[in-house]
Amino acid sequence: MNFASRIKGLGPEGAYSVMALASALEKKGRDIIHLEIGQPDFGTFPEIIQAGKDAIDAGFTRYNPPEGYADLRETIAQYSQRRSILADPSQVVVAPGAKPVLLFPMLALVEPGDEVLYPDPGFPSYRSTIELAGGTPVPVPLIEANSFSFDLGALAARISPRTKLLILNSPANPTGGVIPKADLETIARLAQKHDFWVMSDEIYSRLVYDNIKAESIYAIDGMAERTIVVDGFSKSYAMTGWRLGYAVMPEKLARKVSLLITHAVGCTAGFTQKAGVAAIEQGDRYIAEIIERYQRRRNRFIHGLNQIDGLNCRLPEGAFYAFVNTSALGIPSAKLAERLLQEAGVACVSGTDFGKNGEGFVRFSYATSSGQLQSAVERIADFVNKLLR
Repeated sequence: MNFASRIKGLGPEGAYSVMALASALEKKGRDIIHLEIGQPDFGTFPEIIQAGKDAIDAGFTRYNPPEGYADLRETIAQYSQRRSILADPSQVVVAPGAKPVLLFPMLALVEPGDEVLYPDPGFPSYRSTIELAGGTPVPVPLIEANSFSFDLGALAARISPRTKLLILNSPANPTGGVIPKADLETIARLAQKHDFWVMSDEIYSRLVYDNIKAESIYAIDGMAERTIVVDGFSKSYAMTGWRLGYAVMPEKLARKVSLLITHAVGCTAGFTQKAGVAAIEQGDRYIAEIIERYQRRRNRFIHGLNQIDGLNCRLPEGAFYAFVNTSALGIPSAKLAERLLQEAGVACVSGTDFGKNGEGFVRFSYATSSGQLQSAVERIADFVNKLLR
């Protein structure tokens, strides 16, 4: 078939592909430990569930404003202000998940021939949204030794007169890295000097460890008028299936993005929006406990992996991913991930699913039970020991 050029290079997201393979093996009787998908292993908090049920009973099952209900946008604006993102509700656009507000601002800003800088390794949807918008993807390498922040020299060298936008992700998928404030300040100066937009994906901003703060570039002087903050409810509040995200952006851009939502999806389900209000107003009391749980898992899991010859993993500062350096094993990342699934029964994602600079790494999600993580370490250790004999 003669597909449009904008989708010819569109591929699957690696974690979903691995999950499908792992599920097929389970149907054949294999015991698989799932560390491939980035999804909290706990249920949505009860107050949020109840708010969703009450909203259905109250009739919030009909069309609603494309930009989202006023009360949710007001609640998001108030929460954002606690993070020094000083935004008005008119700057908030609600969407069915965070992915639409990655794509729609891109569609509103990027013309064919415009260049968009993005992190490599990085979330696979970044490159796809750039290409769907007709832009030219320009990968910028991340540096393992710098908390997987950008190689700032490489970033500056890749800026051109055609640079329209830069994507940030902190805390990051797949690395768990948090961009230091000093790096954000350097990036802000570059954005203002060269007059490009910044899209800051902050979906994991609540999930940080060791008293580290995930700063937002939006809060730096001069950046509010050129920054789009993308966030959502999936990761922190275990609402992956509720499909509820949002973005904060300049009001004029918000109006255009609302029009794109009008013509693409119409609106976001009303009862999920009411659950979102409850999440922000009542769910934060669970967050400290969740962070502590993840931090314990992280510490034990990373320690266990680092005891295995040939593996090395920096301690992630946020999110719930271990991005493990496997280059000493001398096996291409995709092949290693395949063998870990087939031979060890541990599902993980090749670093190359996140870009060329992910070669020599695999990603594990530690958003699962401590028992499963310990079993995974034992299986991985057994596999690697056999490999090195």
